[in-house]
Amino acid sequence: ELSVALYRHLLGLREGEGSPEQPAAGQDLNLLCCDIDPALIARAQRCSPFPASISFASQDIMDRAAREPFRRSYLSRFGRSTFDIGFCMSVTMWIHLNHGDSGLLEFLSFLASRCRYLLVEPQPWKCYRAAARRLRKLGRNDFDHFRSLAINGDMAERITQILTRDCAMELVCCFGSTSWDRRLLLFKS
Repeated sequence: ELSVALYRHLLGLREGEGSPEQPAAGQDLNLLCCDIDPALIARAQRCSPFPASISFASQDIMDRAAREPFRRSYLSRFGRSTFDIGFCMSVTMWIHLNHGDSGLLEFLSFLASRCRYLLVEPQPWKCYRAAARRLRKLGRNDFDHFRSLAINGDMAERITQILTRDCAMELVCCFGSTSWDRRLLLFKS
């Protein structure tokens, strides 16, 4: 739903405007939407009103061997080697919890090197603690890396530091915070 809403917004389409074949005359906009959950991707593919312009793929972005051939194949369809903009919505925490500090650094570096612009919505540290608490309530062990994370605290600030200092990106704008207290940060390479 977010991908379709974003697509409509970027093209200036209201609900019900545009068609799957030609959403807006003279507009050339294609989105690649990835998630690790194949059931979520299958549902998105079934429900997409713009299948010719919005592609959905089940992809583990942390699987280097799979992501590069997939990315190159997708972009080559458009004669491109990088994306104009990447949207990283509510995913940094999950990468961080499951792949540790080095995984977060690798993920952000990968995105910074493949996107001209990058919009990031980092989850605050309190979301990390809540996710770990939910796991313990289910009787499961903590996330493998939770207790060893050195990158913590103000995650929006920490991610800004990583992208600007380590990845040579520039913070263009902070669009404020969502109702879930998550900042929306736009960076430029």
